[in-house]
Amino acid sequence: MEKLTEWIKAERGRLAELAGACKITHAAILQWKRVPSDHLVAVEKATGIPRKDLRPDLYEGMEAA
Repeated sequence: MEKLTEWIKAERGRLAELAGACKITHAAILQWKRVPSDHLVAVEKATGIPRKDLRPDLYEGMEAA
């Protein structure tokens, strides 16, 4: 969440942009403790932050060998 929070704060209007991309309200995003798995693809696409960085708990041990 830290990278996402930094992305949102970096420029005015980003929270609304992200909410639109996820088709939810900005208030819903502000309640996230971590990005819900059903929004990972939309958040990655909107922010450019890789989903493995957004939710490393879901991608542990999946690195290429």
